[in-house]
Amino acid sequence: MARPVPFGEPVEVAGGVSARWIEAGHILGSASIELTVQEDARKSIVVFSGDLGPTDRPIIRDFDYLNHADIVFLESTYGDRDHRAYSETVAEFEELVMRAAKARGRILVPTFAIGRAQQMLYHLAIMFHRGMVKPFHVYLDSPMAIEASKEMVTHPELFDEELLEWRSRGLLPLDKAWFHASVTARDSQSLNTAEGPCLILAGAGMCNGGRILHHLRHGLPLDNTNVLIVGYQSQGSVGRRLVERAKSVSIFGEKICVRANINTLGGFSAHAGQSDLLKWFAPLAASRPQIILTHGEDVPRKSLAAAIRQRFSLTSQLPSQGGVIEVSSSLAAASQSLAS
Repeated sequence: MARPVPFGEPVEVAGGVSARWIEAGHILGSASIELTVQEDARKSIVVFSGDLGPTDRPIIRDFDYLNHADIVFLESTYGDRDHRAYSETVAEFEELVMRAAKARGRILVPTFAIGRAQQMLYHLAIMFHRGMVKPFHVYLDSPMAIEASKEMVTHPELFDEELLEWRSRGLLPLDKAWFHASVTARDSQSLNTAEGPCLILAGAGMCNGGRILHHLRHGLPLDNTNVLIVGYQSQGSVGRRLVERAKSVSIFGEKICVRANINTLGGFSAHAGQSDLLKWFAPLAASRPQIILTHGEDVPRKSLAAAIRQRFSLTSQLPSQGGVIEVSSSLAAASQSLAS
């Protein structure tokens, strides 16, 4: 049965195996895991990075570091590049929002329920608080994102200093004066007649399903609709077609003409870029661990492996799905634990 655990404190999870969770900086509550495996007189440490976040993002704290490991499983989602400067992305987001508000346009934002949705609400709250734009109606059209946002505000102990400072100055990311939760299907359908300026955040973040498709179907043919793509769009999805500037897209089997303004903001990723991945790994490198690169396509994994080899003189393993990884005899206990 799942149960919450505190950051930083070892918890016994099996005979001779304890786990410790540390901040991963990816989304609120995300963690890297350090497994300590004890067999007779031998002790081995296996580290799983999990999804790591970049070090220049607001709301949550940056990732913490570990200093020793025998095996490291490291994510490599963006192992081949760094993201655009976050300040530049925010400035472009603010400019697009102000322009759309001035034209009394509608803004549609495909968003992930955890992480990206709260990020957008945070930056909108700052804009309204600063008087950069007159507050307008913002609708969060995702039951999962609504619950995640409510849960987020109950855990200020996980916030970074920037958000805590804004809270002390009266910032309310879920201010009822402009924030509206769209829970039911009827609530969602009613947004089709909402007048601009307004902004609708809806899932799915990759435009491969969910309520955002209904909003796109209604809004794409209208030239006063603004679509902000703030996350990765999978190959073949409606979102990818929009990023590629298609003149029309197919939604629910219907050909939809695209007259809306499509804007892509690529700097909001919640995944660490190559520099931050290397920064996280650097303290572990001195222990000369076995490195296994996961959660990345071949190009970014190979690029990260090359960077690790060049900087730390260490060789990484790039397993294929279903592959088997052999470890040294001193790590047999760890191997058995991972297999289970």
